[in-house]
Amino acid sequence: MSKHKKIKEQQLKQQQIKQKIKVIGISKTGRKIIIAGIILLIFGFFILTKTDPEGQNWASVISPFLIVGAYIIIGIGIIFPEKKQEQIQ
Repeated sequence: MSKHKKIKEQQLKQQQIKQKIKVIGISKTGRKIIIAGIILLIFGFFILTKTDPEGQNWASVISPFLIVGAYIIIGIGIIFPEKKQEQIQ
């Protein structure tokens, strides 16, 4: 085999390996979920500013649930999988 053929074979193998490797990241839907979680988090902290010092009003009750719920939504957005697309052959 000539050098040229060996180089072409190596390049072909590298391309096949690159096609098999899938980059794992946050999906588009996951990003939207994360953005919604961040908006809810900001809203939760805004409601938290409306609490009274004794913590006996509606804002004191609702804001912890909003903040914790926002962090849960952000976590879901991070692990949300990508939709699998069918290949047309």
